Amino acid sequence: MSRRHMEHRERHCPTEPRPRCLVPLPERYRRPVPWPRSRDMIWYNNVPHPKLVEYKKDQNWVRKSGNYFVFPGGGTQFKNGVTAYIRFIEQILPNIQWGIHTRTVLDVGCGVASFGGYLLDRNVITMSFAPKDEHEAQIQFALERGIPAFLAVIGTQKLPFPDNSFDVIHCARCRVHWYADGGKPLLELNRILRPGGYYIWSATPVYRKDPRDIDDWNAVVALTKSICWRTVVRSRDINKIGVVIYQKPTSNSCYIERKNNEPPLCSESDRSRFPWYKPLDSCLFPSVPSSGGGNSWPIPWPERLNMKHSTTSNNSSIQFPQEKIDSDTNYWKGLVSEVYLNEFAVNWSSVRNVMDMNAGFGGFAASIIDRPLWVMNVVPVDQPDTLHIIFNRGLIGVYHDWCESFNTYPRTYDLLHMSHLLGPLTKRCHIIEIAAEIDRILRPGRWFVLQDTIDVIRKMDPVLRSLHYKTQIVKHQFLLATKGFWRPGSTDSKS
Repeated sequence: MSRRHMEHRERHCPTEPRPRCLVPLPERYRRPVPWPRSRDMIWYNNVPHPKLVEYKKDQNWVRKSGNYFVFPGGGTQFKNGVTAYIRFIEQILPNIQWGIHTRTVLDVGCGVASFGGYLLDRNVITMSFAPKDEHEAQIQFALERGIPAFLAVIGTQKLPFPDNSFDVIHCARCRVHWYADGGKPLLELNRILRPGGYYIWSATPVYRKDPRDIDDWNAVVALTKSICWRTVVRSRDINKIGVVIYQKPTSNSCYIERKNNEPPLCSESDRSRFPWYKPLDSCLFPSVPSSGGGNSWPIPWPERLNMKHSTTSNNSSIQFPQEKIDSDTNYWKGLVSEVYLNEFAVNWSSVRNVMDMNAGFGGFAASIIDRPLWVMNVVPVDQPDTLHIIFNRGLIGVYHDWCESFNTYPRTYDLLHMSHLLGPLTKRCHIIEIAAEIDRILRPGRWFVLQDTIDVIRKMDPVLRSLHYKTQIVKHQFLLATKGFWRPGSTDSKS
């Protein structure tokens, strides 16, 4: 798709006036279908967008069946279903070792995110993204199903991830013009793909011989060669659907030996640029920075969760002593076990989508890793940059500014968790704006947990009670708030 088309769908979040309105509930909204059944079916009235069903009716993405949307696990490139597609990738690339060697995946243009949904069976956590487009609400479908996903597009801005984050990046007919603007979209994938990581491309230029497909294929071949990606395998499945898998180099030797320095190598000053609202690079990041270290492949999952970590961020000079990371892990493990799971009036069996709004080193997510849920770890842009450590641990997350809206649809998370962020945040934006965003993201009947000083808690408590939340202060350091089904002009009701 054209750059102009993609730029139109990029994040352009207004800062003034910030939203203070409440999103209405869809008519006949009800509590979501519980996981794991939700992976295969969701309530139609919760996401009443049938347009995608009609558009993709021959591709087995999604069907409407009575009061439900049903997801059979098909897709444009998944003719035999996504499970067979995942097995096929493993057959042609045994080194991928789903859930052991490969833990974190980015799925570009994910549709309804069935690829990421079925990889969960392999202990793989996938960050799926797609734009809001003419098909409506693909990401809302994914999140309603209980699959990690958020709204994004590759156009002119960097994605909100640190360098060298993902083990694998996947694109199945994701409709991104990879070699546009001198190859900037593919250079962005190179930036966030871990050295030694794989890029899996399943698209018509890989296996069709139409003139346009041939031109696209030749352009991608030239571009991948110029950035030193090695073609590992190119193959077709039994339906003649083609897949090519590239690998990013683990050393800088190929870059140095190139006859043409095009695209040019980025400088160290380029590397220091934080990716929030920054334009795509036109230069190529070396696999190993001149400062060395930090890019070796993590140990296998699940040992990776408690691995020793690189202490210096690629995007920051801040150093994090290993003792501090270990202490944080032990702190959250004890707190969650003793307080969160025992003293909070939270029905944890109904919690699937969780967001940690100030994730730190990912200790909260690590402490609940054995439960049937997933955590979106958010590192605020005005807090220390710890997101590279979160990815190294085999968790997923994004950068964000909580004085703006998060890239998700309304009613997409079961539990929002905010620890010691609200005080500094209210120095930049109003507490009512923050409460409105929390209310937008949170599903009715679900929970917001605030850990902070008692003074901060007492500021947020009346705001949430004015929205008819049921609140409880626990141990003078936690505010537990339960969202109801109330909207202005209505009476409290249950569904």
